[in-house]
Amino acid sequence: MQKIKNIIFDYGNVIFEIDFRIAQKALSQLGIPDIEHFFGHKGHDQLFSDLETGAISAASFREGIRKFACNPDLKDEDIDAAWNSLLIGVPEKVHDTLLRVKEKYRTFLLSNTNEIHLDYILKYLKKEFELENNDSLFEKAYYSQQMRLRKPHVEIFERVIQENNLIPEETLFIDDSPQHLEGAKQAGLHTLLMDRHPRDLSQFLADQGLL
Repeated sequence: MQKIKNIIFDYGNVIFEIDFRIAQKALSQLGIPDIEHFFGHKGHDQLFSDLETGAISAASFREGIRKFACNPDLKDEDIDAAWNSLLIGVPEKVHDTLLRVKEKYRTFLLSNTNEIHLDYILKYLKKEFELENNDSLFEKAYYSQQMRLRKPHVEIFERVIQENNLIPEETLFIDDSPQHLEGAKQAGLHTLLMDRHPRDLSQFLADQGLL
């Protein structure tokens, strides 16, 4: 990793702990059948991709959940609570690790996220860390819903590369989803699979010779 000058971080389960199983259970309790097919780590219904790319609004997403649950009376707040239930939080000292990394490399955040989750995360960051957003932790933060693109499509990586004049051969992408790494490889990036808990980010980076 001696040639690496830039690092692009995924957010969920690299920095911010998430648990898909909790959301699966919560969505099932709303009445969603066949939850593994509807919403899973490695695949999900198009409804979620549309929300993450801003193709549909939060209101349309909620209507989609009502349709799949066959329950038109589900309240917005109950849907949001079920959807946000997968968001656990940022472990202690992870932000400190990111600031240390930023001193050595140009760093970026690239997250597949959506309006409902991002609203929750911003409130969480302000309450727990007195941060308005993630901007101070990176040179720039990118969110799929604002880019109208999502991982693993190669175009989202190419945009980050082009907008920041990055040399792919000098750039590393870290994600916990193998399918997302494939898109990054197509863009010419080095990749690492985050196979540990976010609380272990510092040690993970140290083991790779990056810290």
